Amino acid sequence: MKIMRPLGAIGIVASAALVLVACGSDPAAKNSGTSSSAAVPAGDATAQVECGGKSPLSAEGSSAQNNAVEIFKQKYTAKCAGQQVNYNPTGSGAGVKQFNANQVDFAGSDSPLSGADAEAAKTRCASDAWNLPLVVGPVAIAYKLQGVDKLVLTPEVTAKIFNGGIKTWDDPAIKAVKGNEALTLPSKPIQVVSRSDESGTTDNFQKYLKAASKGAWTQGDGKAFKGGVGNGAAKSNGVVEAVKAADGAITYVEGAFAKDGVTAAQLDSGSGAVELSAANVAKALDAAKFKKEGTNDLALDLDGIYASNTPGAYPLLLTTYEIVCSKYADANVSKAVKAFLNVAATDGQKPLSDKGYVPIPSSLQTKVLEAVKAIA
Repeated sequence: MKIMRPLGAIGIVASAALVLVACGSDPAAKNSGTSSSAAVPAGDATAQVECGGKSPLSAEGSSAQNNAVEIFKQKYTAKCAGQQVNYNPTGSGAGVKQFNANQVDFAGSDSPLSGADAEAAKTRCASDAWNLPLVVGPVAIAYKLQGVDKLVLTPEVTAKIFNGGIKTWDDPAIKAVKGNEALTLPSKPIQVVSRSDESGTTDNFQKYLKAASKGAWTQGDGKAFKGGVGNGAAKSNGVVEAVKAADGAITYVEGAFAKDGVTAAQLDSGSGAVELSAANVAKALDAAKFKKEGTNDLALDLDGIYASNTPGAYPLLLTTYEIVCSKYADANVSKAVKAFLNVAATDGQKPLSDKGYVPIPSSLQTKVLEAVKAIA
């Protein structure tokens, strides 16, 4: 459904740390308690991938990670012949609801479980639910403005655009941003386009504005857009199509969509303009920490990244998670989920750079594999 643009070579995953999954399967093991397995070297550790269990697995959620999941599915079927996953990219909010209602085996979400959703997930699983980060991608501030192909925005200016504080493109605040001095900006109204559906992309974007805009964004965060201006469109391709159709429009969207008729703005967090690229996102990831250190719930604490001004780092990113039960009631579901996630975290990572994503760093990869191994 999505057409992704390569973001270039990724240097954050050292080749020595990549895990090569070797997983055979016996068709007779499908939906059974039997399986074939193979040891997989993961640095100094050994991962174990056991094929078999439920097929197809059912999953739903984030549209931002859909192309990555397609890669994961292909690699999974290649390693575990006959095993399949059905993934429905309806958006993070819908995915979490379906998971909590016990309608799917795992969910994809652009933001980790929290609040009532986390409590509902724990009830659904009759155990803790874990957030496992497997897909990282930049969020672009994508615009269409005739004659302007290199726009620089600060977090403060971005916040004021998306909450209606800045209404026209020739506003002095935009012109005053370093790098925009030579631009000829029209007096055209700014048309804000936001996600109309509940979206983890919206949640991450608003968290970024809240953390980085020095008080210019007071609307809070969450999966629903709270800026109070503009028009909404459904899903990632919907907001991009809306911007393409209106000169003077602007939106936030996964970086791979910022092409073919829209342009990604550069961001200046205080250390100069930084373009959206995989290498620059990788620099921002160096500061990532976990919300629950020392556990297998690997939700990242991104506030530090969003508020940072590291030179050359592009801080506006999202991490999409696979939300899983730490213990499944059905052993066949558990077996298949573990096999799929093992492949996704290993063989599935390297091809992501060709689809506009950033493979997870080796240190995070190790933690994900440890968590997958612990799923019961």
